[in-house]
Amino acid sequence: MKKLFLALAFAILATPQLIADEGMWLLQLMRQQNLEDQMRKSGLEISIDDIYSPDAPSIKDAIGIFGGGCTGEVISPNGLVITNHHCGFSFIQQLSTVEHNYLHNGFWSQSYKEELPCEGIAFTFVVKITDVTDEINNRVKNGEMSEEDSFNRQALSKVAKELFEKDEVEGKEHMYSQLLPYFEGNKYYHVYYKKYTDVRLVATPPNSIGKFGGETDNWMWPRHTGDFSVFRIYADKDGNPAAYNENNVPLSTPKHLNISLNGFEQGDFAMIMGFPGSTSRYLTGEEVKQRMFQENEPRIAMRDVTLKIIREEMAKSEDIAIKYANKQARISNYWKNSIGMNKAIVDNKVVETKLAEEAEFKAWAHSIGNSDYASVVENINKCVEEMNRTAYLSTLTVELISNVEFISRNLADQNKKMFETPENVESAMERTYEWLHNRDYNHEIDRRIAKEVLPLYFELTKAEERNPYLNEMYAKYKGNLEKYIDDVYNNSILANEANFKKFMKKPTLKKFEKDPAMKLRSAIFASYMELNAKSKEFAAVMNPLHRTYLKGIMEKANGAPVYPDANFTMRMTYGNVKPYNPKDGVTFNYYTTLKGVMEKEDPTNSEFIVPARLKELYEMKDYGMYALPNGEMPVAFLTTNDITGGNSGSGVLNSRGELIGLAFDGNWESLSGDINFDDNLQRCINVDIRYVLFVIEKLGNCKRLIDEMNIVK
Repeated sequence: MKKLFLALAFAILATPQLIADEGMWLLQLMRQQNLEDQMRKSGLEISIDDIYSPDAPSIKDAIGIFGGGCTGEVISPNGLVITNHHCGFSFIQQLSTVEHNYLHNGFWSQSYKEELPCEGIAFTFVVKITDVTDEINNRVKNGEMSEEDSFNRQALSKVAKELFEKDEVEGKEHMYSQLLPYFEGNKYYHVYYKKYTDVRLVATPPNSIGKFGGETDNWMWPRHTGDFSVFRIYADKDGNPAAYNENNVPLSTPKHLNISLNGFEQGDFAMIMGFPGSTSRYLTGEEVKQRMFQENEPRIAMRDVTLKIIREEMAKSEDIAIKYANKQARISNYWKNSIGMNKAIVDNKVVETKLAEEAEFKAWAHSIGNSDYASVVENINKCVEEMNRTAYLSTLTVELISNVEFISRNLADQNKKMFETPENVESAMERTYEWLHNRDYNHEIDRRIAKEVLPLYFELTKAEERNPYLNEMYAKYKGNLEKYIDDVYNNSILANEANFKKFMKKPTLKKFEKDPAMKLRSAIFASYMELNAKSKEFAAVMNPLHRTYLKGIMEKANGAPVYPDANFTMRMTYGNVKPYNPKDGVTFNYYTTLKGVMEKEDPTNSEFIVPARLKELYEMKDYGMYALPNGEMPVAFLTTNDITGGNSGSGVLNSRGELIGLAFDGNWESLSGDINFDDNLQRCINVDIRYVLFVIEKLGNCKRLIDEMNIVK
């Protein structure tokens, strides 16, 4: 055991010869892994301590979690934050109305007073990162924690509260922490966070810039999207996190990013820090096939029908276009990602690559006489075969719940406790009704979606796999699911105001439990919970196997550092500005210009409308200090940085740590990148900071923001 631990420690910490550009590296291990030498070879000029220091302000302190799933950067000493337009999209939508359509027209505040509070938004900083591997391993060794619980976030959270949180988190409303497994449970880190909840919209371009290209250009290069929005963090007078209050003041930050207008050339160093959400780089070939056929395929099928309806309805009404804009973007993003991933897995021969790696790993395991390593892939694959159908059904069930809102939102407070007093009933039911019939929901559109998605769910499942109540309804309505859906959407307590008021005159638990929508929701959620329980059983088998597999991979690396899969914790990735060749005879340049926006313009297509003011600026070549030396206006560029979802909004930094752009997408040819990184094809698509500042100043007439930033020329 001691020899194994030493081999593991050496594999994590020793000096490598790195694979070019691949890696979502942990900040706290950069020095131990000697990444500085490798980064300097790629062009880094600043020190590792400038990037991350546990004891002094560093670039890490200017980077935070924006909202619940993106990254943002502080770009002024007064709490000004920049992120992607699509990261701020849902909050911009919340603030938009037909009278004040910020999605369509953009928004440019001219003073602190004009900055708009955003309900539900937060900006979260990483305060401290500590290695707690020994504590967790000792707990497992001493029987204080099961091996299964060492992978369980709830169990780890409980340990964090018992051992680590008392001094720094307990009693501090805006502090929290996470204790998570890394390297498939071979290491554990405890991360402390500080969350600011008064965040206000400062500036955003119209959709015709921030979403230029829409679904058509999503995941595609060349790209011409000005994907940015600007917010500000507010705090109390002492600089502490506080709920929204008109007396709060802009946060005075210890660190903010300088912005470079010096541009870049092919081959220049590029670094990104952010919060990549999830990768699966250590899957076996059979697990890759599971991703393709048990997850991606059913997701694509379910979202195909939902998106068709939403697009049709959004085209009919500006009000619906506003209400459903964020839903359409959310559903479409991973629909197209799943399509692209399956294609890229085949085109890039990912399964074949994995199988070759497994054969090499097995041969190595036999050569060192380690039977656990030699058999681990076979054991993983056996479990995969057993769980495939569960994975398929889980995907279908989750898609049914997430696509049909009357199922996912209806009667969310369904519990007997609310009937204990009349006050509880009134409060819970009114809250649920308001939640369901909010400004982003349309009952008739949702009915249309249900009439397509529920029959598809029946088509793709077997009777014995469905909840008995669903089969009972199918028999009762003689297979006419449209009629069944109409009955649910017409007769539910929460279907309309008349039904709701009638129920509230004399609410009873019996009526509540007989509600057709509640019964449908309960049946589907029962299926979900049953499948979730099965998935946990499989996870209990798979987690230790993956831990063993990655332990072997690190040992086989013989000193080269290995990075853990992304888990929405802060990472650093470095690479270079670089074009690519997607196929024979095709070469893509590493940057695009405003000329390409004009070439793509199509007034008949909402995805490719160009604002009149932007056309004027283009025709006059009025680019101010933001133009290229040849007089063109840059828009987007490519780097080889290793990113994934969650990195959206991450700042792209040059060799001196200055902001040169914002990451917002990956390219179509590398959508298998979450599973297998391909240096020849994988590219990160970024909006050029010069285009961002040009739009802010020249189109938004918001020079006050430019003056607030520290711009390096």
